[in-house]
Amino acid sequence: MSPRRIPVDSTVIAPRPGATRRLHLHAAGVSVVLDVTDGRIPAIAHWGAELGKLGPAGLDAVCEAAVDPVPHNAVDVPVRSGLLPQQSDGWIGRPGLSGSRPDGSGWVPRLVTGGIELDGHPLSRAHTETGAATVRFALADEEQGLEVDLEVQLLPTGLLRLRAALTNTGATPYALDELTLALPVPAEAEELLDFAGRWTRERTPQRRDFTVGTHLRENRRGRTGADAAHVLHAGQTGFGFRDGEVWGVHTAFSGNHRHLAEQISTGHRVLGGGELLLPGEVRIDPGAQYRGPWLYASYGEGLDAVASRFHRHLRAREHHVDRRRPVTLNVWEAVYFDHDLARLTDLADRAAALGVERYVLDDGWFGSRRDDSSGLGDWVVSREVWPDGLGPLIDHVTERSMEFGLWVEPEMVSEDSEVARAHPEWILGPSPAALPLESRHQQVLNLTIPEAFAHVRDQMMALLDEYDIGSLKWDHNRDLLEAATRSTGRAAMHEQTLAAYRLMDELRAAHPGLEIESCSSGGARVDLAVLERTDRVWVSDCIDPLERQQMNRWTAQLIPLELMGSHIASGRSHTTGRLHTLSFRAHSALFGHLGIEWDLAEASEEELAELRAWIDLYRERRELLFRGDLVRADRGESPLWLQGVISPERDEALFSLSAVGRTATSQDAHLRFPGLDPSATYRLRPLLIGERPSNLIPPPWLERALEEDGLALPGAVLVRSGLTAPLLDPEQGLLFSLVRETDPAPVP
Repeated sequence: MSPRRIPVDSTVIAPRPGATRRLHLHAAGVSVVLDVTDGRIPAIAHWGAELGKLGPAGLDAVCEAAVDPVPHNAVDVPVRSGLLPQQSDGWIGRPGLSGSRPDGSGWVPRLVTGGIELDGHPLSRAHTETGAATVRFALADEEQGLEVDLEVQLLPTGLLRLRAALTNTGATPYALDELTLALPVPAEAEELLDFAGRWTRERTPQRRDFTVGTHLRENRRGRTGADAAHVLHAGQTGFGFRDGEVWGVHTAFSGNHRHLAEQISTGHRVLGGGELLLPGEVRIDPGAQYRGPWLYASYGEGLDAVASRFHRHLRAREHHVDRRRPVTLNVWEAVYFDHDLARLTDLADRAAALGVERYVLDDGWFGSRRDDSSGLGDWVVSREVWPDGLGPLIDHVTERSMEFGLWVEPEMVSEDSEVARAHPEWILGPSPAALPLESRHQQVLNLTIPEAFAHVRDQMMALLDEYDIGSLKWDHNRDLLEAATRSTGRAAMHEQTLAAYRLMDELRAAHPGLEIESCSSGGARVDLAVLERTDRVWVSDCIDPLERQQMNRWTAQLIPLELMGSHIASGRSHTTGRLHTLSFRAHSALFGHLGIEWDLAEASEEELAELRAWIDLYRERRELLFRGDLVRADRGESPLWLQGVISPERDEALFSLSAVGRTATSQDAHLRFPGLDPSATYRLRPLLIGERPSNLIPPPWLERALEEDGLALPGAVLVRSGLTAPLLDPEQGLLFSLVRETDPAPVP
């Protein structure tokens, strides 16, 4: 649905010299000051720490202080980096709006601000201060026949988000090339942090200086991508988890998109993002509209504060998940395509005995799908493998008080499938005579074709109507190359992404309570747009606990732990070949939505007993894990990683110490536990499940805590001076429970 338009000819604010409107929005420790002067594009004079009540004079002072002097050999007015930068305002960097008419005109719009609304009401005052709010600006270039509805929201969490909708009011079509929003960051933001990666090693951090030029991260995969920027941060040099001002942006779109950091020669610095449009993909006919995705922006002291705003936003969703996230068994690495009722029901029995609460049947249940070379697109239960349908397995699972989940890949199609043979024109491709290169023996179904969309939707609906299915593991196992409608050759990536959203929305609307996991060959579709309609992401197809330490650590920069699928695998990793103890595998999986990816029939009785103890611990602590605040200790280059979750009241915490390598010296730096209350006293208890970590050499405090009922320690010691680090072999871990003492002994 298109957003409601604000009349451009509004008399509330006429774009005339001297017309000035200044707004101060503030919430949760963040202030955003918006400045509209002389009807120009709205600019941000301040986005950062809370400024307190300013009053008209203070608001004017903030806006005037943000205006730079005019340098020699430049335009004769101060340059402002508007939210939609344009050359007509003197901006010499990347323009926010780029496109043209059939005759070549329209490529340099001169947008001015007309009407302004605050929370749906016309704004008439020159100065306005309010809390969390929505501001909408009606921008227009009447000569070029273009209008932009620019929406800016400061949410109660202190998270800022903005989006723009472009309407063609001219007489000819407008070919849109780019609609990218940008936010200014101060000169103190001298360093950039974003992410790269690949399949089975998603979200690898990378840092660089913020220099003159453009750091451009373009995603052309048709899905968010294993190498996505994730969140693009700019901050003070050396910023860490707890220290340094940091500004971060995230483009909430699951198809092609971009993030950028740009500094021009004037010194202006911006962070921005938007959808990446393919050539000719969006042609806006007269009277029609294109709406871009949300650009989310988070500010804080340290990366933890930036992440916390994203987490609180997601936890405030109406459809957010229950904190009692069910322990999950996924059968993929146990059976792969070997679907056998007796074997699968035996797995269900073993899982139920351990306390598993959700059982997921993975790939191989439908059509001709006996391996990965055929069957995608034929979403009908295979009578060859399941002569009595899925009912016997589902009944067996649900009778043991477990929810049943099913793997699907609705956007994909095998060339060797009934639907592809019947409708080859439904496959995305550059022409009727050509198809993209295959990936995993599969192509992509063109969901922008109504009949193809209806085929998938109706087959999915039939499954959900017939069977008691509580969740779908929604996979997406290939990039979208040459994503066009074959009959026309026109790019279809934008509409394909919207159709995937619509398919999820329709299935959920028809089946309230249905959960969807965004799998996408591991963590290749992790973004805030897909999370508007899903309930969990599969972080990576790699469940090697050492690799997951890094991937979970940085996936949490955007999403909270309860939305991150985090499983305990078999002893030897199927993707790296490494061997790990059950203790370290479970230790690494605990801080997330816990599951198991293991053939339990191969586990010993000792392993099953230890696994049950880990599941019991998860079930006991998941309320804390999924309502508390994530904290990560700044430890420089140390391979001893310390992170924890602290209750909002700061009366309870669970910390994890993980050795992801070997220290350069025999003794590592002290352990400081961030986020605790320095004025409180906490009882620290080490939690040992299974065998004690091999070759652990505990310092005296840890030896005492292991022998006694923990230690009562002042919060100031834990937070500020710290505790001597134990000596741990690589790929080992320790857990610490901390509880505030209700009647602490006096501290001398």
